[in-house]
Amino acid sequence: MYAWADDVVREHGLVNIIFNNAGVALGATVEDMQYDDFEWLMGINFWGVVYGTKAFLPHIKTAGEGAIVNVSSVFGLIAVPTQSAYNAAKFAVKGFTEALREEMEIAGLNIGVTCVHPGGIKTNIARNARVTETKGMVDAKSTRDFEKAFITTPEKAAEAVVGAIMKNSRRLLIGPDAIAIDMMQRILPTSYQRLLEMGAKRRSKKLGGVGVV
Repeated sequence: MYAWADDVVREHGLVNIIFNNAGVALGATVEDMQYDDFEWLMGINFWGVVYGTKAFLPHIKTAGEGAIVNVSSVFGLIAVPTQSAYNAAKFAVKGFTEALREEMEIAGLNIGVTCVHPGGIKTNIARNARVTETKGMVDAKSTRDFEKAFITTPEKAAEAVVGAIMKNSRRLLIGPDAIAIDMMQRILPTSYQRLLEMGAKRRSKKLGGVGVV
């Protein structure tokens, strides 16, 4: 990552913006989740953001102005059963990014920092997820079928991110589902968990004992 940042500066003379957007998914209960899978997800979803930020930040400072965009998720706003690893990474990205924003402003630097919380974006992240099957909680097919609920195109998401950079927004919610989830968390900061639990139980019963997120 550091070598890449140096190559970008050599090729283009300076760098102003970094988008830390790489992400993978893992469907598993806490009990059944494998450590190797947990570390794989954290290495990409969280440490990728950390390395990308730290490698490019000195170059953006040298440029004199710019932006750092770190992609969290709506799962960085609420916790979801069988998504503990993903939740852990995306909650961590949120905290890391918000602290960085504060530090840039305290230092008086002209560097915007935005934390992005997308809802369902039409990508292959669920289809390519790792899954540890648990009877009554999660299976591979239902996890991949989760993609059918994604409603926002990558193009729309990218357009929203560019708009957030132009406005120097601290936070960006992408998609009507993200707005609804954020509102639910604000209104029901802990009670939303019961709603998710009831929904998972209903789906499990409907599918004959295989619950899905």
